[in-house]
Amino acid sequence: MSVRNVKILGVGKYLPKKAVMSEEIDHRLRKKCGWTEKNIGVTKRYFIKNETASSMGAYAAKEAVKHAGIKLEDISCIICASGSMEQPIPCTASLIQKELGLEKSGIPSFDINSTCLSFVTALDTLSYLVEGGRYENVLIVSSEIASVGINWKDDKSAALFGDGAAAVVLGKTPLQENSKIIYSKMMTFSEGAHLSEIYGGGSKFPPNLHNLTEETKEQFLFSMDGVKIFKMARKIMPNFVNTIWKESGLTIDDITLVIPHQASKSSMELIRKHLNIPKDKWFSIVKNHGNMIAASIPTALYEAIKEEKIKRGDVVILLGTSAGLSLGGLLFEY
Repeated sequence: MSVRNVKILGVGKYLPKKAVMSEEIDHRLRKKCGWTEKNIGVTKRYFIKNETASSMGAYAAKEAVKHAGIKLEDISCIICASGSMEQPIPCTASLIQKELGLEKSGIPSFDINSTCLSFVTALDTLSYLVEGGRYENVLIVSSEIASVGINWKDDKSAALFGDGAAAVVLGKTPLQENSKIIYSKMMTFSEGAHLSEIYGGGSKFPPNLHNLTEETKEQFLFSMDGVKIFKMARKIMPNFVNTIWKESGLTIDDITLVIPHQASKSSMELIRKHLNIPKDKWFSIVKNHGNMIAASIPTALYEAIKEEKIKRGDVVILLGTSAGLSLGGLLFEY
């Protein structure tokens, strides 16, 4: 176990201007009124109007920097931790840097993508670089626009997703304080690699004129076999979580709050029960945000801090799954 003496200095969040209620989704999916809320558990989510991933990320970043009590010029590295990209080249982090007015700063900026676990992966990875003294204040931004890739023929996934961004500033913990990352773990089981994917858009099936036809357009939209993903996650998640407790030396009794990836309400509730996690320790925002891909976990973290569900000294676990199929968990003392 490698403890890292790093601290979340500030948090930020941005939601698009357009709020989309479940009734609108019901109408678009040609479902009876109330279907989305009952079956998916999402009452409201947000879709972009004229925002971009980089503009949303910049809004969230500015709030996180202000909350941290530092200036933009104090940032020593910018990470975009997202499962979607604004454009293939350059990386979204460089576009966020430009949106922040830091285009002449030289601040290193790059992306980390492990789909829904991108924020957890970035927080884990960059903590070593902060601990080691490579960077002083790292800005980690997850900015996701899921709405552009929705396949409206797939009603369950179409009703679930929302857009938005969240950011944190990560720095070294002052000597007199106790904030730290206690433990982290990630595992990937690629037997589930094709259960959640966008097949087109990369080098295997590029978005050129030959491929962009009416018959192939769904290859560029999100597809998910939610039932198979749930069954797979339910099978492998308990051993994964038990390993976290065993190797960290902690138990659920030591945890103030579990912040999971925000999947559908029903699947989250079943996983919570399967893992024997008390309801009052399980933090969900999916009802009013939907699944925001990698932005889900840091947005939930933001809300937990703002609602004072966690305070300094509390131990929190970030826990989730992502396409791959990957599992991720990170224990930290806030």
